[in-house]
Amino acid sequence: MERKFISVLLAWMELPGLAFAVWMLICFYAPVGGYPNGKVREACTSMIPCHGSSPQLLPKHTITVNGTEFKPGDSIEVHLSGPVFEGFFIQARDAEHLESPALGSFMLADRRASQLLTCGRTKNSAVSHTSKAKKQHIKVYWIAPGDAPKRVQFLATVVKKYRTFWVKIPGPIVSQPNALSPATPLHATSEAVATSHPVSYLSKPFNASSCGRTKFCIRNPSNCDPESASCFFLSFQQEGSSVFIEMSGPSEGYLAFALSHDQWMGDDDAYLCVGEDHHVHTVTAYLKGRSPPVLDSENALEDVSWRLADGLLQCSFRRSIHLPAHKGRFNLNASYYIFLADGEASEGGVIHKHQQQPLITSGMYNVTGLPQDIGGSRSPRLIKAHGALMFIAWITTVSIGVIVARFFKPVWSYSFLFGKEMWFQVHRMLMLTTVMLTGISFVLPFIYRGGWSQQAGFHPYLGCTVMALAIFQALMAGFRPSRHAPRVVCLNRLCYPSMSVEI
Repeated sequence: MERKFISVLLAWMELPGLAFAVWMLICFYAPVGGYPNGKVREACTSMIPCHGSSPQLLPKHTITVNGTEFKPGDSIEVHLSGPVFEGFFIQARDAEHLESPALGSFMLADRRASQLLTCGRTKNSAVSHTSKAKKQHIKVYWIAPGDAPKRVQFLATVVKKYRTFWVKIPGPIVSQPNALSPATPLHATSEAVATSHPVSYLSKPFNASSCGRTKFCIRNPSNCDPESASCFFLSFQQEGSSVFIEMSGPSEGYLAFALSHDQWMGDDDAYLCVGEDHHVHTVTAYLKGRSPPVLDSENALEDVSWRLADGLLQCSFRRSIHLPAHKGRFNLNASYYIFLADGEASEGGVIHKHQQQPLITSGMYNVTGLPQDIGGSRSPRLIKAHGALMFIAWITTVSIGVIVARFFKPVWSYSFLFGKEMWFQVHRMLMLTTVMLTGISFVLPFIYRGGWSQQAGFHPYLGCTVMALAIFQALMAGFRPSRHAPRVVCLNRLCYPSMSVEI
């Protein structure tokens, strides 16, 4: 039995290519799929479809209700209508805390087109589609719970096609009697809110003459001219209780900047200027992890202007320093890391992941403090060092070490260094250098991140695998028997596949 097991093991080791292929398939496999049957409980919190693309900006669908006031136990008729769509997801939430769980319960008007879902602990607290059949109108009934807040807002996600969808389309706000805040119009949409402030066209490009004097500026490359086709420019100028912001860069898709408490994406206050059909839409958003930005239902920006010319996208707007009524908007009189990113936008204003690493400031800055003229980096130094060391280890030292062991053994068989054959000493030195460089580069991302990153995908797991195999390789070399020992063949069969997987 033992002999049979060893034979199977050796046969497997003869196929390092197959083992490597299976291992890569396991590492990179990730299920991708939508929910044509409407069972979208995974999206209960974010209301974002798992479709692998960004939501569109300006909704074309509206939510209406048959009343503006309610009491616990009342039934409110809710309508979702607009151009033809395939999927939808409707919830009611606390209007003062839109990130809170779904409220109340729904009743169906048409069981063929809609179905009830349970989000969290509240039964029947959401409604979704039953199939991909095309539809233009959905009617449901919402039953107010006994512990309902004073003001409730209806939200809807609508899917036109697999990669064309709108997230958290804001609907009307209904209030209990004597609620202090007024209700919004019954047909409110993010498009109506977004255009509540006048938008104008910039007649000339920005300039950097006031940077460091009255403006806080970020430029990449350093000291570049905003009129240049290769200059990314962001400026902040305090004017009383507000801040005037200018953003410019070589993009016909979108430009965005974000204020963050750290140097990685997640829980950030973001502002986007998106080019669509020779126009620019300026919107605010909230970044949650590495998910697509969650666009705000209300626009807190004023004096919006834009310009598209010579491959440059430029936009400017004004924002109050304090926005207590807008959840997710940071106060501008505090210090933050600042991100500046650009990317492509497709038809309908759908934004795609930025093509290059965002520009990130090296420290935290207060844009309403002392005016400065600074730059940033698209790759932190620790991450650059991590990549450089890994490149040296696995492209240079390990490759030379393998070549020396394979081809220089007969050439240097009678040359000795410190009592050992020269080819072996050179091979061992290069392999130990590889393990040392791998260990140093393995530690650097943990130092930069301050621990394990939950948002880096498979890369940390791949790095841990490479580090473990490198240590395993060194241990096998340490316990390697003499050249003529009977067990050396078995050790070689273990050594070569593990090296193939590492490379």
